[in-house]
Amino acid sequence: MSNIVDSTGRPIVVPKIDDVVVEDIPIEERGLQLPDIKGYKLLCAIPEASDTYEGGIIKAGDVKRVEENATVVLFVLKVGEMAYKDATRFPTGPWCQEGDFILTRAYAGTRFKIHGREFRIINDDTVEGVVMDPRGYARV
Repeated sequence: MSNIVDSTGRPIVVPKIDDVVVEDIPIEERGLQLPDIKGYKLLCAIPEASDTYEGGIIKAGDVKRVEENATVVLFVLKVGEMAYKDATRFPTGPWCQEGDFILTRAYAGTRFKIHGREFRIINDDTVEGVVMDPRGYARV
């Protein structure tokens, strides 16, 4: 029984996460699970790290995970309806748009995974630059 109630006093039932089975969601519908970004936020995907070093040596799985988690390059998927609307803070207009690769701080934003793929929700003013080609960028 839930101890959470709405404004009318009716109980709100919050389902257990374990009750949701990923395999119940058809693969073609899984993309629909991306959150609907609100306010001044940006939804970004983390590009997958390369499987090999420049010399061709295969990277260990842990190395790839660290590179992906600590990345400073993100791919903008969605822009919230209030992002870049404040003309005082953004007098030159938006700093980026959907489809851009952006430069930001490592570990920036709210990190979460959907079906094993990591995403981040960041503030619009967290963008430090737009990069045309994300290859070669690494956190120092």
